[in-house]
Amino acid sequence: MDGTPDAMQKLTIGKALNLGLRAAMEKDDKVIILGEDVGKLGGVFRITDGLQKDFGEQRVLDTPLAESGIIGTAVGLAVRGFRPVCEIQFEGFIFPGFDQISSQLAKLHYRSQGRIKVPVVVRVPFGGGIGAVEHHSESPESLFAHIAGLKVVSCSNPADAYWMIQQAIACDDPVLFFEPKRLYHNGQVKSEVDTATPPGPLFASRVLRQGTDATLVSYGPSVKVCLDAAAAAEDEGRSLEVIDLRTLSPLDLGPVFESVRRTGRLVVVSEAPSESSIASEIAARVQQECFYSLESPVLRATGFDTPYPPSKLEEHYLPDLDRVLHTVDRAMGW
Repeated sequence: MDGTPDAMQKLTIGKALNLGLRAAMEKDDKVIILGEDVGKLGGVFRITDGLQKDFGEQRVLDTPLAESGIIGTAVGLAVRGFRPVCEIQFEGFIFPGFDQISSQLAKLHYRSQGRIKVPVVVRVPFGGGIGAVEHHSESPESLFAHIAGLKVVSCSNPADAYWMIQQAIACDDPVLFFEPKRLYHNGQVKSEVDTATPPGPLFASRVLRQGTDATLVSYGPSVKVCLDAAAAAEDEGRSLEVIDLRTLSPLDLGPVFESVRRTGRLVVVSEAPSESSIASEIAARVQQECFYSLESPVLRATGFDTPYPPSKLEEHYLPDLDRVLHTVDRAMGW
């Protein structure tokens, strides 16, 4: 693509996910995709575009509008040896399937003392920034990270999208795969992807930018905001380190601890409300592990503890570059 060799392709996150799903289906005929409009339509965001045409209706299934039924069917398929990939159209629609996810999907392996594996991936477009109403823009990832038995991950760039979806499908544990919907087709994050070499393991965070003055930690759609903030801060003579968590359960905080011990300051950024969140868990753990290295309290730049607002107000709700930099200023001025 774009004149690059086959192993290096310049992709958007949406296209990378599509190719990652395709690669997983080509490697293993037990991989099945199911969800609302994933077949003929190719998904609301066109992530599964062309897959039913190429793999057939037996492997890419259009389902009724019933998230509980989608998850329940996937559990049954997994018990019978398949590797189902469920698509939830929007994160706000996942709650009719919450009982199946928390009571069945997350517990069968433990309940059966390891005899039953449930290799199910639940793909969840999440976050705001697309001008949609409530139930189409939320960030409920902390609810699922709290459930023992589930793995929870989120990609933020095309390379991770391509490889992480394949790694999640290959995992024998159930994985909630949160995808930043506003970055699906964003040309600003379009980049070259090495489709021949995985960038690293699935359940590991990664330092994306080195810095010395403060650490920014984020995941999913807010990673781009942090990278933009770090670039803007550099123009002001301030050096910010940026870490992409990638995995929310289990949390890989080793690189975060190492970074904070050097910079002395931490700002956690996410679109989710701050109370009882991934951000608050990170703040607690860093305070516990890095107390004597901290030069200021751990601060958070997040969404607000309110229902998601109408679209004309979402730019005030979502943490943007200015709010992140303001929070960094507070940390530096402590």
